[in-house]
Amino acid sequence: MLAWLDDRLAAAGIERTGEMPAPRTRPWGTVWSAPTTRGTVWMKAPGPTTAFEVPLYEILARVAPEHVLKPIAVDTDRAWVLLPDGGPAIADRLTGATLAAEMAAILPQYGRMQRALAPHADELVAAGVADMRPAAMPQRFAEAIDAVGAYVERAGSAAERELLGRVADHEHVFVGWCERLAGLPGAPSLDHNDLHPWNILAEEPGTGGQARFYDWGDSVLAHPFACMLVPLAYVQGQLGSGLGDPDLLAVRDAYLDVFADLGPHEDLAESLELACRVGKVARALVWHRALTANGSQDDEGRFAGAPLETMAALLDDSHVGGA
Repeated sequence: MLAWLDDRLAAAGIERTGEMPAPRTRPWGTVWSAPTTRGTVWMKAPGPTTAFEVPLYEILARVAPEHVLKPIAVDTDRAWVLLPDGGPAIADRLTGATLAAEMAAILPQYGRMQRALAPHADELVAAGVADMRPAAMPQRFAEAIDAVGAYVERAGSAAERELLGRVADHEHVFVGWCERLAGLPGAPSLDHNDLHPWNILAEEPGTGGQARFYDWGDSVLAHPFACMLVPLAYVQGQLGSGLGDPDLLAVRDAYLDVFADLGPHEDLAESLELACRVGKVARALVWHRALTANGSQDDEGRFAGAPLETMAALLDDSHVGGA
């Protein structure tokens, strides 16, 4: 691995200038950093269930280079990607209403990227991005119930078994959501699926300038508006407010402005709420994928219950609850 890193750096006219710190290892992948003559670089080795992130970077760099970190090198056979440093995450410096304003300035960039990527949906699936388009989601619901059910059977409490039963009984409602969403405007595109401010990089946070979106290992192909599930939940938490907070609505509306040609704003806002509800199942399956990336699940780990909690959020009144 180190030989490949040094060779790829040299090919790009870069030299490593020091030892590499210990890597950060998670079930879903390992990340190394290294000091170089052009600053810190990052090497990522996704696990088997998220190896699609490597060819995905190639697609993103070709179709939407201004919105992502352009890889220094990729090795699709070994699922390695070498990236430059992208500057600080906006969450490093911003909180509260200031963070909300920055998200309102930046998320339209993500929407424009989605529109550029929409014609490449088949290519994204061929690269390994999971298909979470509305027509696929009834089957995905069944898969999520089975996956969460296995966890509950092994380690769940009586209350968790009862909760999962109520979620399973919600299937007919969920299928109706999927059918409605499938008929609404919005070409399927890339849903980052974890689009919180720690995964948004900016050289000058707080200016609303060019941002780059990072860490694509949770991404899926879905109705584009499903991407707002996580950022809206995060901003709502920062504001400590309800869904009607003007600062939160400004974030939603700024994103939807990119799709204004698809219909009246009120209709788009309703579509976004529906997409976020349907997207909770994709989010639960992504959690499960991450937790079982090494072939088994730690039932006592910090996030062991996350898939169940996310599926249970289908029962919430809030379209962003449980994100």
